[in-house]
Amino acid sequence: MFATTVSSGVIVLVGAVFLACAVEMVEALTIVFAVGHTRGWRSAFEGVIAAIVALVALVAAFGPALIHVPLSTLRLIVGGVLLIFGMQWLRKAVLRSSGLKAKHDEDAIYEETVAELRASGQTIGRDRVAFVMAFKGVFLEGLEVVITVLTLGTSAHRLGLAATTAGIALVLVAVMGAIVSKQLSSVPENAMKMSVGILLVSYGTFWVGEGLKVTWPGNDGFLAFFVAMYTLVTWGLVGLAKSGTPKTKVEAHA
Repeated sequence: MFATTVSSGVIVLVGAVFLACAVEMVEALTIVFAVGHTRGWRSAFEGVIAAIVALVALVAAFGPALIHVPLSTLRLIVGGVLLIFGMQWLRKAVLRSSGLKAKHDEDAIYEETVAELRASGQTIGRDRVAFVMAFKGVFLEGLEVVITVLTLGTSAHRLGLAATTAGIALVLVAVMGAIVSKQLSSVPENAMKMSVGILLVSYGTFWVGEGLKVTWPGNDGFLAFFVAMYTLVTWGLVGLAKSGTPKTKVEAHA
């Protein structure tokens, strides 16, 4: 029983962190490629490195501090944060799956970013526009990863595992991008985001309950029930949205 419950918690943790990191880094990669192809790779790489250093510093600064917060309080707060984040991910995924919102299009985002960079004009010397664009793209997308790593990792007392999983996802996306030498437009981002939303809401519900001193049957193994339940609810919502009123798609890159 112990091995089963531990493995359930680890699977949900690793799955949520890996998918969240992969999705955010795919989106960041699009911006980096747009900057590199349009303004040069030196400034693009400098922006990427600076953003990664800043994100690692956030994990190093806040991760150990969170460990000292009482576990019940930490899980109650973190559970609430995960519920909010997870519901946001699920809302967008449901709207896109039902056709009420335009799918995330990396090719379109790439073209828009290139147009924005070209409109800003060329600079003499160090290209600050390119640096800031690359830094902002990686930092903002990576910030959600940091929040996911810190909240999931510290509450489960597996910060090292969460950080390692995020690092693996980052390397895999970077390697794939280097191989194809373009934005990863064929990645099923919406399905991945829906999966992340389900996992975050499941963990959030579990930890809010634990923070309120609820005893779940099977301990961590009960996470599997939440994942199954929220999966069914999500697909039910998609079905209801598809059968609803006439749809008006809205463009969105969030």
